[in-house]
Amino acid sequence: MTQANNVAASTPPSWTTANRPASPALGQMGWNTTLEQLEVWNGYGWIASITQSYTISYLAIAGGGGGGTSGGGGGAGGFLSGSNTSVTSGTAYTITVGAGGAGGTPAPAQGSNGGNSVISSIATAIGGGGGGGYGSVVSGLNGGSGGGLGQNTTGGSAGSGTAGQGYAGGGNTGGSNSASGGGGAGGVGIGGSNPGGGNGGPGAVSSISGSSVTYAGGGGGGAYQVGSTGGTGGGGNGGNNGAGTAGTANLGAGGGGSWNGVAGAQGGSGIVFISYPGSVARGSGGTITITGGNVIHTFTSSGTYTA
Repeated sequence: MTQANNVAASTPPSWTTANRPASPALGQMGWNTTLEQLEVWNGYGWIASITQSYTISYLAIAGGGGGGTSGGGGGAGGFLSGSNTSVTSGTAYTITVGAGGAGGTPAPAQGSNGGNSVISSIATAIGGGGGGGYGSVVSGLNGGSGGGLGQNTTGGSAGSGTAGQGYAGGGNTGGSNSASGGGGAGGVGIGGSNPGGGNGGPGAVSSISGSSVTYAGGGGGGAYQVGSTGGTGGGGNGGNNGAGTAGTANLGAGGGGSWNGVAGAQGGSGIVFISYPGSVARGSGGTITITGGNVIHTFTSSGTYTA
């Protein structure tokens, strides 16, 4: 006589993250339809009974560099993207959003570098380089994208960018009457040309937010007679015998260089995105939107992404 192999199966209760049992018993188990995982109450919190992983895409934009005093535009923050990156459910990933670098002070000074934007151990976008000043500090600083060369009367050089994240600042050709633009995520800054400052380098485009947006434009260089334009992606304009304009916040844009001893302009802060396919959020943290078949976590300030 042959006996069929009938295996009894049981289906656990299910709930969403928002509607978990209010007073669970120790060891109570159920299927979380929000997180798409089996979880159990251990007396202190809900934990995944089986560790799961899934893949994300990300974009990290660092803070833009500040513009120099009577000098070059700030370089854009690094533009760093990735896809098919594995994360583990229930694991917390620290998110750091880089601040924009300060502009050079009214004394002859370079702008400051922007802050790095970091996704735990997954990605580090490098802050943009500060724009060069004048006198003995004309060189632009290295960064995600490099700062533009300042008032070029004593040599010096443009700041270099980071491979895969941005481009170098412009080299000055205008002598004592103009400075160069900072580099952007999409191209180098333009050298100053008497009497005009050099424009900032263009930014780069991403649609990870659900819309096509240009990020990380370089700041324009200051000049004695004719100011300059910041790069696409929020770069600040260079000053026309005065103050430049700040890089746009949360685009990682470089600040514009100033002229006539006025302080350089502030770089723009960065931003971080995490995205994965779906119609229900699996993770938490940041501002969550669901569009185009993707769940998007947007961080405009530092925080934590829990997968």
